[in-house]
Amino acid sequence: MATPRIGEHAPDLDLPTHIDTRLRLSDLRGHNVVIAFFPLAWTPV
Repeated sequence: MATPRIGEHAPDLDLPTHIDTRLRLSDLRGHNVVIAFFPLAWTPV
């Protein structure tokens, strides 16, 4: 997957939530979003 450049839309993500639902990045379009990944954090997500 190519890295998006500044100003481009991020690729759509589909991730599980802590309440057993799914969250898509596209569902949050129009809102400010911060995405943080913690490698080796030993979490199921």
